[in-house]
Amino acid sequence: MTRSVSLFYKISTLVLLILLKNNYAGAQTQNNQLVLEINPGPDNPRNSEGGFIGLKDGRILFVYSRFSGSSGSDHAPAQLVGRYSSDGGLTWTREDQVIVDKEGDMNVMSVSLLRLQNDKIALVYARKNSMDDCTPQIRISEDEGKSWGAATSIIQDKKGYFVVNNDRIIQLRSGRILIPTSLHKTSSTVWSNKGVLQCYFSDDQGLTWKYGKAVPTPDQIITQEPGLIELKNGIIMMFIRASSGFQYQSFSSDGGETWSLAGPSKIPSPISPASIKMIPDSGDLLLVWNNNGANGPGYFKGKRTPLTVAISRDEGKTWEKIKNIEEDPDGTFCYTAIHFKGDHVLLGYGVGAGLASSYIRRLSLKWVYN
Repeated sequence: MTRSVSLFYKISTLVLLILLKNNYAGAQTQNNQLVLEINPGPDNPRNSEGGFIGLKDGRILFVYSRFSGSSGSDHAPAQLVGRYSSDGGLTWTREDQVIVDKEGDMNVMSVSLLRLQNDKIALVYARKNSMDDCTPQIRISEDEGKSWGAATSIIQDKKGYFVVNNDRIIQLRSGRILIPTSLHKTSSTVWSNKGVLQCYFSDDQGLTWKYGKAVPTPDQIITQEPGLIELKNGIIMMFIRASSGFQYQSFSSDGGETWSLAGPSKIPSPISPASIKMIPDSGDLLLVWNNNGANGPGYFKGKRTPLTVAISRDEGKTWEKIKNIEEDPDGTFCYTAIHFKGDHVLLGYGVGAGLASSYIRRLSLKWVYN
């Protein structure tokens, strides 16, 4: 009798553990869902560096660079194409819609989309003609992305190779539009991995552009691919891909015209870009990055894994609720776009050593905070 009771409890415990594991896996699936994989195929070696925009009819548009030909290099032919979701990002259309066809002598890539305060939509992307001529362009849509106006070059004071990552354009509460740039080469200079960082800004909804002063950075640190976030007090924080084992940061109190000396943040990171946006309902910051810097292998080998999310409740001074959403130790995950929809957040990011694929992941904000 005792043996039968003991066996009963062992079986019951095992069944309970299996049920709990299955329920946990189900909850993980609902809270952290991979909802779209855009993988390479014939005459399509790469799909990467996208951006999101919410439309008035409730749909979400995701625009990314679709490369063609046999090469997936940053300078290979590409066009900007879009996919739509009508259910908050759970499912997506299967066919690409051309947004900007091939232009420039090399390609177009690195998309940013932004709903402006005048209710129009801005599309910003890099047009590459040569290693001496890569500049961000802006197009405006007045009909919810059905059509786009003519492209205007944001940088007209000089020519050079300017890098602006995807999902980087912001509009301040004052109405000023800011675009962070990193200049690496001109026709009269050699290529430098260390970029000259500065912001171009518009105070008339993107019609005309001016530029601020360069961000002062330590000579011995490589600085690249800046991003921006406006804090609650109106100060602008620039976060910077850097070679020190940490993301660097600089601050502006005059709308991006002048900047403090850049220094290390508390975000350990390989020399890889990070993305930060404010969560609409809470005002907290959401960070997405490769949590693999400082003394980790990423600092030495440049590994862009894992892909990690974290929350800051104090304007980026500290980070908590750290969770990996991609953990393949041999994987590559980077150039993330962030879009909030209801009680979820969508992340679009490049996958693979050559960024051959674009993934969209849908996270429950409740799960992110727990």
